[in-house]
Amino acid sequence: MSDEYTLPRAPNELCFKADDFISPDFDVDNFLHEHRKNSSLETMRDDLGVYLKILRSAMIELINKDYADFVNLSKDLIGLDKAIDQLEGPLGQLRDEVMQIKDTLDAATIDMTNGLDDQKYIKQQKQCMHSLGRVYKSIKKLMQILETVDIKLDKLERAATEYNQLKFHASRCHEYLTNDIKKNIELLEKKLMNNLDEQLMSCVKITNVDKLSRCLRIFVTLDKIDNAELLIKKKIISPLTDNIIVENNIYNEPLGLNGLYLKLLSILDNELKDILDITSKQDINSDRKFNFLVNSYWPDVEEKIELRLKIIFAPGNPELFHKRFIETLDYLDKLKLKCSNNDILNELIYHPLYIQFLKKWNLPVYFQIRFQEIAGSVEHILCQPISSLLIIKNDDFNLNTTQITWNSIIKIWSDDIFLSQLLHQFWKLNLQICSRYKTWISSALKQNWILSSKTITSGNVIETDGPDRIEFLISMYKDLEKFISKLSNLSIVKLKSNSIKPTVEKILQDSLDDMINNLQSDLPIITDNIVHELLEKCSPSLKQVSDIPRLFRRTMREKPTQPCAYVKNSLGYLIEFNSTYNKTLPVAVNNWLLLTLSSLTKQYFSSVKDVLESVKKTEESLRRLKKIRDKSTGTQQIETQGITDDEKIRIQLDIDVSSFIDTIKSFNINPLNIKHLDELVEVVKAAVKSKTTSSK
Repeated sequence: MSDEYTLPRAPNELCFKADDFISPDFDVDNFLHEHRKNSSLETMRDDLGVYLKILRSAMIELINKDYADFVNLSKDLIGLDKAIDQLEGPLGQLRDEVMQIKDTLDAATIDMTNGLDDQKYIKQQKQCMHSLGRVYKSIKKLMQILETVDIKLDKLERAATEYNQLKFHASRCHEYLTNDIKKNIELLEKKLMNNLDEQLMSCVKITNVDKLSRCLRIFVTLDKIDNAELLIKKKIISPLTDNIIVENNIYNEPLGLNGLYLKLLSILDNELKDILDITSKQDINSDRKFNFLVNSYWPDVEEKIELRLKIIFAPGNPELFHKRFIETLDYLDKLKLKCSNNDILNELIYHPLYIQFLKKWNLPVYFQIRFQEIAGSVEHILCQPISSLLIIKNDDFNLNTTQITWNSIIKIWSDDIFLSQLLHQFWKLNLQICSRYKTWISSALKQNWILSSKTITSGNVIETDGPDRIEFLISMYKDLEKFISKLSNLSIVKLKSNSIKPTVEKILQDSLDDMINNLQSDLPIITDNIVHELLEKCSPSLKQVSDIPRLFRRTMREKPTQPCAYVKNSLGYLIEFNSTYNKTLPVAVNNWLLLTLSSLTKQYFSSVKDVLESVKKTEESLRRLKKIRDKSTGTQQIETQGITDDEKIRIQLDIDVSSFIDTIKSFNINPLNIKHLDELVEVVKAAVKSKTTSSK
C-alpha cells in the first residue's frame, strides 16, 4: 500500500478548493462563513455534492488498486492472538530465572566486598603495627646517634636517613602514637636540625667544598631547603650587611653609594662563593633546588636598604637621585650576572621584593622636576617678543631661541638626565618642545618688527644700525634647517642605543618623522615672508617708471642713452642681499631671488605696459587734435623732423628693461625661469618697433 495519498482536485467551477479541507486550521463554521460571501447556500450544497461524488469515486479506485494488499493483511492477522499467547508463558519464565541469577550475583558481590574490606583493614593494621615497631626502633637509633658529643658528617647522614624512615612510619601509624612519642620525635628533629645547622656553618666558614656539598645534600634529603636558606641569611649574610648598609657609609665611602654596592657584591664573591658554586651545579630538572642568592642574599639586602637608606629614594635633588638610580641599576645588572642559569635569573626578576624595590624609586616625581626645569627654560625664551637681540650667530645656530630650544633637547637625552625607564615620557617631552618651537615660528612670523634707524651711504646702499627683519627671517630659516637635521640624527642614534622592541622603535620613529614633516612645512612660509620683505625693499623704486613720460614730454631732453636710476635702486638691495647670503645658503638664496624677481618682473611689466598704453593714448589724442586744428586753419600738416617725445619715452623704457635684464643675469639665475620677463621684453620691443615702422 502506498504511504501517501493525494486528495483529488476539485473542479475549477466549484466555489471552494480541495485544499481547504486538509488545512490544519480547518473549521466548518469558518468555511461556511468565508464562502457565503461569494455564493449562496444552495450553490455550496450542490458543489459539495459534486465533490462528494468525486471523493467516492477516488475511494473506490483506491480500494480496487490495493485490494490484494487488504486481502493478504486479513489472512495474516488470523491466529496472531494465539501465537502471542504461546510466547507469553516461556518469556515470563525466562524473566523469573534471570532475576534469580541477578539476586544471587548481588549477594555474592556483597560478601566478596565485605571480605576484601576486612582483609584490607587487617593488612592496614599489620602495617601500622609494623610501622609502630619501626618508629620505636628509629627513635632508639636516633637517640643513640644524636647523644654523641661530636657528631661527624657521616653520622648526620645516617641520622637524616633514619629520621626520614621515622617520619615515614610515623605517618602510617599516627593514630596509635602516644603524646610522649610525638614529643620525642619533635625533640629529635630539633636536635638533628641544630647539629645540621652547626655542621653547615662550620663547612661554610672553613670553606670545605666537599663537606659543604654533603651537608647541603642532607638538607635536601630532609626536605629542609628553606631552613638552610634562612640559616645562611641570618648567620652569614645578615652580620655582613649590618656593617655595610648604613647611611653614613654613603658619605664616608669614596665612591659613595656605588662603593656600598661593590661591598655587597663582594659578599657573593667571597663568603658565599663556595656555596653558590655548589648550588649552581644542581640538577635543573629537580623540583626543589637551593637558591641562596634570591632567597637568602637578596631579601636581606633589599629589606635593609629600604629601611636604612631611605634617603636614596628621595627625588628632591634630581641630579643626586639620577646618579643613585643609575648606580643602583648597575648593581642590579651585576647581580643578575651572578645568576648561574635562567631559572635563578627569572626568580630574581619576578621576586616580590625585587619588584617592590624598583617601585620605591619615585620616577614620576623625578620626571616632573626635570619637565619643569627643561620645559620652563624653553617657555621662557619662546615667550619673549622677537627683536634683533635674538640674533647671536654662533657656531650652531643664529637665533638664541633656537639655541636654547636645541640645548633643552640635548639635555633631555644627556646621560645625566635621561632614564630608559622614562623613555616614553622623555620622548613625549621631546616632541612637545619641537611642537612649541614650531608654534613660536608661526607666532614670530606674525609679529611686527621694530624698525631700526636707516642711513644711505654715498653708494646709495641702505644701511641699518642693527639687523633688519630679513636677517632675522634668514637666521630663522637656517636654524630650522639645521634644527631638523640635528633632530633626526640625534634621535635615531638615541633610539638605537636603547634596547627597545622593533615595533616600539617604529612607532617612535614614525612620530618623529611626522614632527619633522610639520617643521619642514614652515620653511615655505618663511620663504614667503623673506620674499615679501625683499619686495618691500625693491618695489617702491620700480614705481618711478610712471614718472618717465613727465621727464621727456615737452622738456627738449636729448635721446636717452642711459638707464634711469630706479632700475639700479630697485635691484641694488637684491645685489647686496645676494653677495651677503649666497655663500652660506646658495640654493635657498637663488630660490628667494627667483621668486622675488618673478614678482618684481610682474609688477614692472604691469607698470611698463600702463606707461606704454598711456603714451599711445596721449599720442593718438595729440594727433587727432592736430588734424582738427589743421582743418580749421586750412593749413597742411607738416611731418615733424627728429625724435618725438613719445619715441624718447619708448627708447628709455627699452634701455631700462635691458639694464633690468642685464642686472638679473648677474645673479647667476637663468632668465628663462623668471615669469613675465619674456612678456616684458616683448611689449617694449614691440612698442619701439611699431613706432619705428609707422615713422617710415
